[in-house]
Amino acid sequence: MRTAYAVHIVAGGLGLVTGFIALYAAKGARLHRRAGIAFVYAMLTMCLAGLSIAVVRGVAPAINVPAALLTASLVITALTTVRPPSTTSLWLNRGAAVAALVVGLIDAVFAFEAIANDGTRNGMPAFPFVMFGVVGLLASAGDFRMMRSGPLRGAARVVRHLWRMSFALFIAALSFFIGQAKVIPEPIRIRGLLAVPVVAVLITMVYWLWRVRIRRSLRGLVGVGTPEAA
Repeated sequence: MRTAYAVHIVAGGLGLVTGFIALYAAKGARLHRRAGIAFVYAMLTMCLAGLSIAVVRGVAPAINVPAALLTASLVITALTTVRPPSTTSLWLNRGAAVAALVVGLIDAVFAFEAIANDGTRNGMPAFPFVMFGVVGLLASAGDFRMMRSGPLRGAARVVRHLWRMSFALFIAALSFFIGQAKVIPEPIRIRGLLAVPVVAVLITMVYWLWRVRIRRSLRGLVGVGTPEAA
């Protein structure tokens, strides 16, 4: 298990570094692509190690197992979204969709139990159950819809890749900066300071979603019927 802990820590650290590089690098540039690929491999390694620790050692399995499965599901489907369709990607998407659905359903049940029990379930707060439940169900719904309608194109393709990569990074940042705050040196262990990178991921994700999807839609509406649109 010591090896699993070491792998989990190293892979998690690499995932955070490469994830933030990919998030803020010029989109589509070489640095963005290389950092993104490194992020995927680092996150999958971290998830596998974390899953084994949670199952074998029983370390908060109700939180860590869903976190590992959902994070792996998000990075896999984010990567396959921007890759050419293939038999391998089809099976990966199916497996990821099932994993996200299972996580979503189980955590939705856990969330209701926590809310009904003064906001906790076996000492765990309701928030992670609600978060994993909602995101798992939304991700699986998007997966099954895409499998039915075919590969995405244009802005929808970019949005799917963007929010899944970003949310996987958000889970990793939240787990480290907030969930493992005790390992951070005490002089900088300031709640507001530790929240900055976590919130930064969400703000950046929302910005890019607005830029890719909403701003383009607004431009299309403004352009309808104008001389520029003719």
